[in-house]
Amino acid sequence: MNEITTDFDLDCRACPRLANFLDAVAKDYPDYHARPVPQFGVKNPKLLIVGLAPGLHGANATGRPFTGDYAGIILYEMLYKFNYSNRPESISSDDKLKLKQCRITNAVKCLPPENKPTGDEIKTCNVYLKNEINGLKKGTVILALGGIAHKSVLRALNLKQSEYPFGHGTEYHLDDKLILVSSYHCSRYNTSTKRLTPDMFENVFKQIDVLLER
Repeated sequence: MNEITTDFDLDCRACPRLANFLDAVAKDYPDYHARPVPQFGVKNPKLLIVGLAPGLHGANATGRPFTGDYAGIILYEMLYKFNYSNRPESISSDDKLKLKQCRITNAVKCLPPENKPTGDEIKTCNVYLKNEINGLKKGTVILALGGIAHKSVLRALNLKQSEYPFGHGTEYHLDDKLILVSSYHCSRYNTSTKRLTPDMFENVFKQIDVLLER
C-alpha cells in the first residue's frame, strides 16, 4: 500500500458537523469513500504537500488526496514532471500510481459542507497534521497549498502566524529543521482565473528542487 495511516483514525467523528455531513453523503453516494481521507505517499518524504480538505467528488469519493477532482490534475502532472510519481494522473486509489520522496495530506481530513471547514474543525483536525509533521526528517520541504494549509502547518508547529505571512512562493526556514514553501491552491477557481498559472505552479516546484538540491 502507498498510504500512511499512522496516527490517523479512519473512523474519526471528533467534528459532529463533518461526521453528520459524511453520513448524509454516504447515503447519497453509497459507492464513495465518504470517510476521513488518509495521507498518500512514502513514509519518510523529502516533500510533504498539504492541501485544504477532500472534495465531494474527488478525494471524498476515491479515498486518495487530490484524486478525482480538477485540482488534482495539475498537481499530479507537476509531481510526474518533477519525478515525484510514476504516472502523470491520479484516477483512483487502485490505479497503481506511486509517489517517490513525496507524501500528500490535508489540513482537514473530512469533506466539509461547501468546501468550507470551520475554525474549530481546522483546529480539531490539526492534531493529525501535527503528528505527521513531527515525524518529518530535517531538511524536509512542506508545500502548503493555500492560506488555510499554510496556517495549519504553522499551528502544528506552534509558530506565530503573524511572523510567517502567507504568499505565493513564500519560503520560510523553520527552526533549522523544516522549510515551508507556500503556493496558491491549485483549485479550478484559481487556475481558471489565472490567479495560479501552470508556469507559476511549475516555478514553485523549481524552487523546491533548489531547496532539496535535486
